[in-house]
Amino acid sequence: MNQIIQASLVFITLLTGLPQTQAAEEQRQNIGKVLFLGNSITKHGPSAKVDWTGNWGMAASAEEKDYVHLALRSIFETTGKQPEAMVVNIAAFEREYATYDVLEKQKAAFAFKPDVVVLAIGENVPALKTETAKAELKTGLLKLLRALQSENKPTILVRSCFWPDRTKDEVLKQACEEAGGVFVNISNLGKDQSNYARSERTFKNSGVANHPGDKGMQAIATALVETMKNSNLLQPAKK
Repeated sequence: MNQIIQASLVFITLLTGLPQTQAAEEQRQNIGKVLFLGNSITKHGPSAKVDWTGNWGMAASAEEKDYVHLALRSIFETTGKQPEAMVVNIAAFEREYATYDVLEKQKAAFAFKPDVVVLAIGENVPALKTETAKAELKTGLLKLLRALQSENKPTILVRSCFWPDRTKDEVLKQACEEAGGVFVNISNLGKDQSNYARSERTFKNSGVANHPGDKGMQAIATALVETMKNSNLLQPAKK
């Protein structure tokens, strides 16, 4: 009798657990929407002032060479499905984090209801010289991250700064962890001069030249996609 009961329990467990397992697998394989929130490294429109003519991640040599499009291509190559993407420059948040009204100014991003969010900011945040500044940045980040946690509960990736800054990165990591996100540490990339655009070609503007070049963009994309894979967000497409 005990064997029959045990067998029945195993059968019931398998029966009820299988659909959940399949659903989780399908969710991992079907990243339908990805939201990228960043600064000029993520997207910057044409600007004669800095001699930049692109409308993608500064200073990649072409749109398909910036980290956003490289990451999207890797997701497609892994899952066999092309996700829909929204790319938003929120450099204003970096400069005004203490007063920035995220709920009002980022309505479209919240309405997008992404499956995955990539928050790639920090470079434009003024140096955090006081505890007050660090606390205000953390508060602003938490407000943004929690607003992103809509009913579809997206996975949120927060990357560290490309230009290494231990203080900023610590605040980014703390806010990320408190909000239940996944922190992606890319601080070593900025220590390698070959990752900068200035090492690949000549720019008239030093600020543009200081951005990641094609190699640096690829490294950022690789770090993000590897984190997605390690977090079971991406699984190879079924053959």
